[in-house]
Amino acid sequence: MALLNSIISFFTSNRLSQIDNFAQRADIIQYEQLRCLLSRAMYTSFGQKYHFGSIENYRQFKEIVPVVDYETFSPYVERMITGEKDVSWPGMVKWFAKSSGTTNARSKFIPVTKEALETCHYRGAKDVVTIYNNNHPDTQMLTGKCLTLGGSKKISKMGESQTGDLSAILIGNSPFWSQFIKTPAPKIALLEKWEEKLEKITAITRNENVTSLAGVPSWFLVLLKHILKETGKSDLHEIWPNLELFIHGGINFSPYREQYDSICSKGLNYMETYNASEGFFAIQTDPKDSGMQLMLDYGIFYEFVPLSEVGNPYPKSYSIAEVETGIDYAMVITTNGGLWRYMIGDTVRFTRLNPHKIVISGRTKHYINAFGEELMVGNAESALEKACRETGAVVREYTAAPLFMKEDAMGCHQWLVEFARLPEDIEVFVDILDKELRELNSDYDAKRGGDITLCRPMLTVGRNGLFFDWLKSKGKLGGQNKVPRLSNNREYIDSLLKMNE
Repeated sequence: MALLNSIISFFTSNRLSQIDNFAQRADIIQYEQLRCLLSRAMYTSFGQKYHFGSIENYRQFKEIVPVVDYETFSPYVERMITGEKDVSWPGMVKWFAKSSGTTNARSKFIPVTKEALETCHYRGAKDVVTIYNNNHPDTQMLTGKCLTLGGSKKISKMGESQTGDLSAILIGNSPFWSQFIKTPAPKIALLEKWEEKLEKITAITRNENVTSLAGVPSWFLVLLKHILKETGKSDLHEIWPNLELFIHGGINFSPYREQYDSICSKGLNYMETYNASEGFFAIQTDPKDSGMQLMLDYGIFYEFVPLSEVGNPYPKSYSIAEVETGIDYAMVITTNGGLWRYMIGDTVRFTRLNPHKIVISGRTKHYINAFGEELMVGNAESALEKACRETGAVVREYTAAPLFMKEDAMGCHQWLVEFARLPEDIEVFVDILDKELRELNSDYDAKRGGDITLCRPMLTVGRNGLFFDWLKSKGKLGGQNKVPRLSNNREYIDSLLKMNE
C-alpha cells in the first residue's frame, strides 16, 4: 500500500502545485480561460452574433454578451439537439444532461461537449482523488471500490442527440477500467425504479470491499439504512471494514452529519464537491475548512452577480478579481460546454480569497421575501443546525414558505419539518430557530421587530416518510432530486401539508 501511495503521490504532486499556483493568480488564469473560450467559439452562430472576434477584454465581453437563464438560452439548445453544428460551440454536441429538479415542470437539457467531459467533469473527479490522497497519505481508498449513487434517467434518443442525467452520460463515456474501481455496474446504477435499484445495490455491494461513497447525502442515507436493515447490522464498518470516505454534494451536509456519524463507529472522512450538469466547479481541499476551493482551469469562466441585481435585464457582474467575502452572489458561468454568461440558479458566498473558497448559500429562486426579509437557504440551514444542536433534534427534511397576512392575523413563516429525532420541546426549538435567524439576517430581524410585520415562525411536524412520499408522487425518487427548501409561494408546502393530514 505504501508503494501504491508513493506512485500516486509522484504523479499528483505536479497537479497539486499547479492548483496552488493557479489559486494565487486567479485573475490571470480566469482571463486566460475567457480568452480561450472566445477563440474556440469565434466562428459559431453565437460567436458571430456577438462579435467574439472583436472582444479584447472582460469589460467588452460583459457589455456585448447578455446574462441569460435557461429559458432565454433554450432556443440555442433546441437547435443543437436537432443536430445543427457550430451553434454555441464548434462541431455537433452529442450529449445533453437532462435536469431532474423540482422547481420547473419543463425539463432542462444542458449541452455536454467532449471538452466539458474531459477537462471539466473528469478532471474534477481526478482532482478529488489527488487532493484526498494529499490530505490522507496513508489512505487505502484505492484498494477497494467507490459506491456511487447517481440518477436514474437512462440515455435516450432525442432528435440527433442523446439525453440522460449527468451520471448516465459520465458512465456512458468513462473508460472501461473505471468499472473496476466503482460499484454498482452501470446497468444497475441507472435503473429507473428506485425500490428495485435499492434492492439490487444492496445485494451486490454488501459483499464488496467498499472504501468510499459518492452521492447526495439525503438519498445515500436512505440506501445505507436499507443496507443496514437487510444485513441486520447497525454499523457500516461491520459490512465494509475499510470504508473511510464520503464524497458528497448537492445539498447542505450539516443536517445529515450526525446521522452518518451514528452508523460509522470508526469515523468517516467527509469531502464536499460542487458539481452539476453545467460543470464541476469546486472542491473542499481542506477537511478543517468548510469552504470549497473554486477550480480555475476547467474550461469555465466565472462571474458573480449581487443578489440585488438578479432579475435586472442588464445586471452588474464581477469577475473573480472583484469579488468580496461575505456577500451572496448569483453565479454566472461561461463554459466549454457552450454556455455563455449562463446564470445557473445557485448563490454562493466567498469565505476567503486567494485561494478563492465558496459555500453554496442558496438558490436564486429558493428564498422567502414575502415581507422584505430576504431569507436565504444559507440562513435557514445555519439556524436549523443551531436549533438541533441545542435541543438534541435531528432534521431529516424540511421546507418553509410564507403564511400571508389576513385581516385578523399577521404574516409569518411556516416551517414543515420531518424529524429523525424530535426535540424535547418543539416551542423551544422554534424560539432558537427564530432567534438565530434574527442574528444572521438583519432584514429578517427588522421585520420581526415587535411582531408588527412578521410574527414568530409556525412549525408543523411532518410525519415519517412525508417528503419521500411527496417526491415519489412526482416521480422524482433518487439521484439528483431535491426538496425545495424555501419558497416565496405556497405551491410546495401546501401539497406537502395535504399529504401530511
